[in-house]
Amino acid sequence: MCDISHLIYVCVSTCIMLIVVSGCVYSQAAYLQKGGLKTAVLERRHVLGGAAVSEEIIPGFHFSRCSYLLSLLRPHIFRDLELKKHGLKLYMRDPHAFTPMLEGGVGGLPPRSLLLGSDLAMNQREIGKFSETDAKAYPEFITHLDKLAVAIHPLLDSPPVDIAGLTGGALRRRMAALRSALPLVQCGLKLGKNIPDFYEIITAPIMKILNRWFESEPLKATLATDAVIGAMTSPNSPGSGYVLLHHVMGELEKEKGAWGYVEGGMGGVSKAIASSARSHGADIFTEQDVHQVLVGSDGSAKGVVLKDGTEIYSRVVLSNATPYVTFKTLTPQSALSPAFIKAVDQIDYTSPVTKINVAVDKLPNFLAAPTPDGKPGPHHQCSIHLNCESVEVLQTAYEDCKEGRPSFRPMIEMTIPSVLDPTLAPPGSHVVLLFTQFTPYSLVGGRAFCRTFYCSSQYAPGFKSSIVGKDILTPPDLERIFGLTGGNIFHGAMSLDQLYLARPLPSLSDYRSPIKGLYLCGSGSHPGGGVMGSPGWNAALAAMADLKRG
Repeated sequence: MCDISHLIYVCVSTCIMLIVVSGCVYSQAAYLQKGGLKTAVLERRHVLGGAAVSEEIIPGFHFSRCSYLLSLLRPHIFRDLELKKHGLKLYMRDPHAFTPMLEGGVGGLPPRSLLLGSDLAMNQREIGKFSETDAKAYPEFITHLDKLAVAIHPLLDSPPVDIAGLTGGALRRRMAALRSALPLVQCGLKLGKNIPDFYEIITAPIMKILNRWFESEPLKATLATDAVIGAMTSPNSPGSGYVLLHHVMGELEKEKGAWGYVEGGMGGVSKAIASSARSHGADIFTEQDVHQVLVGSDGSAKGVVLKDGTEIYSRVVLSNATPYVTFKTLTPQSALSPAFIKAVDQIDYTSPVTKINVAVDKLPNFLAAPTPDGKPGPHHQCSIHLNCESVEVLQTAYEDCKEGRPSFRPMIEMTIPSVLDPTLAPPGSHVVLLFTQFTPYSLVGGRAFCRTFYCSSQYAPGFKSSIVGKDILTPPDLERIFGLTGGNIFHGAMSLDQLYLARPLPSLSDYRSPIKGLYLCGSGSHPGGGVMGSPGWNAALAAMADLKRG
């Protein structure tokens, strides 16, 4: 039995996607410790970071085992916690997207491909291989998308509007609640005349938007991948437009929309944040499996009890587990109302994702961009989109899964971070990360994996034979190892009914639970999944405000 004077973080099941998902629980510890609160972090696994981890699954090869790219981490958190000082090193990617075609080359030339980066002229040349009309439209589209994405930023760093405070209570509370609407007003002012366009993109199927702008299938399919990645949705499903917006609203090294690699893998983010938290006095413990939140006779959280029976007392507990794990596993059911438990049961955690980590003894050599000397080309540093020649291929992959079958031609996002980061693999060898969908949760057998390796080898002959080791994580594996309910990398679907005021439920949108002193601080809370830090930042502010009020 021991006493922690103020706060405990329950990291029984942490996530990022975003991946998803994130090791950013340590940022909450750092902020709370800076605020004068003694903070302890309890991590279930032996390695820090939840799903933002680096692991040597195969000797000599270091994998970003779940989350694998960084973009959404909020810049103010990056600065406040001095993450570069604490060892975070980034590798920027330019170009950043490569979509090879499966087709016969013309006149002895390789098959076509689409390469996109920060060079607008290059992008237009690449797109022009498929449509000159699209090449001309692309700059305006990117500018338009950026205007919509930037407008969201005020909403990320604050809780949703306090509706209960605005509509009831004393005048003082109503005034405080009125301030909670300021970010929404700022968002509206930034959007201005683009408000109708914003409403459309967050509610519409992304294809309704893309079909208006473009005609070439490879470009539309490449852009549509960001509207479905990590989500059990199709390019033709309403709301898929918001998923795209969520994936382009980040920035890295002041470059809007950029995604990059972290040296040593994504665990480098978690280690840097943990180092910052420790520098402010936070205590972090691994292999501390929390059994249950302790709830007192007055109905408030009093701490936690570990699986080994150790009781740790605290005034406040913040859970970075999914809402399902927090309220169905960690919280005594007798402390929650039947109506609340029923609502928690309705949260959607459907996931189509299988993450495959592969060690190879040679660099993939793509038919569409051959590198016979074995040296990396510009395309090797990209997110490499396979089976993305057309939107129809993506739609069919989704429909296969809806019918309970793994996709015959799965959507594959391949990354090879070792082409920029030499710390990940032995010389001459590489780490290849395959983020694939669509996989049913109930998948039995290895058909989907065989198709993934087979399809990859169609684009890069010899890929399958170059594999010297692999780590395959289906939705049940992601749930079992990392505590991601349903295998969902976002801690819950990023659908319109589970965003903002309804994330994860309307009664939980302010991070406070029915148990006084128990808060949600993970990706299941607003603003959602990704290695972002915003849910923890907002939850930390809520907890500190409540402690101040007593």
